[in-house]
Amino acid sequence: MSPAGPRIVFVAGLSGSGKSTAMAALEDLSFYCVDNLPPPLIQQFVRLCASSSPPIQKIALAIDAREERFLAGVPAAVQQLRADGAAVDVIFLDSADDVLVNRYRETRRVHPLSPSGSVEEGIARERRLLGEVARIADFVLDTSRLNVHELRHAVGRHVAGVARPTIVNLISFGFRFGPPNSAELLFDVRFLPNPHFEAALRPRTGLDPEVAEYATKNPTAQAFLARLRDLLAFLVPLYDQEGKAYLTIAVGCTGGKHRSVAIAELLARELRAAGREVNVSHRDMERDA
Repeated sequence: MSPAGPRIVFVAGLSGSGKSTAMAALEDLSFYCVDNLPPPLIQQFVRLCASSSPPIQKIALAIDAREERFLAGVPAAVQQLRADGAAVDVIFLDSADDVLVNRYRETRRVHPLSPSGSVEEGIARERRLLGEVARIADFVLDTSRLNVHELRHAVGRHVAGVARPTIVNLISFGFRFGPPNSAELLFDVRFLPNPHFEAALRPRTGLDPEVAEYATKNPTAQAFLARLRDLLAFLVPLYDQEGKAYLTIAVGCTGGKHRSVAIAELLARELRAAGREVNVSHRDMERDA
């Protein structure tokens, strides 16, 4: 091994707790990912990685309770890798039993450790088998309340040491077609002057500069935008601190073609200018009003 040694992350946890998602997050961080490598082969594999050209210095290894005959060797393998100079991190993903049961029911899968019995029996057996691995974990993450984006973010933040700022998704929509279910913050801009009632502007959209100016360059809009900027300047950093991967902000008008589009585009430009990663979609802009 090189004097600095490789970076090796073990990912263990209960089936259904998100190991595949965690491994995908590590792959995105340029880790070479391998599932279910038996502990007797780990040192040999690490040496092969070190001798490759160029050397592979970032390795992620997933541990599965289905390979129970090898589980007892995991703590010794971790200890030996550290003695050899590797920087080793053991991540253990946990989740509440009722959440795991619901996940299995939603996917209609059988538990791998209880193929002919109940999911509850499989979870209980898996907890027993993984007990020693859980005890040596450097980072235990409860995924009960995390979605896949939040899980990936939490793993990346732990491993990389730097939290990725929350990505803002901006959606414009028309209340005529119902609000988007994914919105965490929703703003109704139907009080703004409506370009729909201007014959020259009606066929256009909020992407048109004249439409955007009509909707936003008036005292009411300016007062609203000033308050909205202050609110977002306060709220969005709090989502960063919470480790939230995505924040979805919806802006609605009557048909989703003029005012909401203009406001969403304006907010996107300002957030990007402040260094924020922003995605924008106009759900109802092309619909017939």
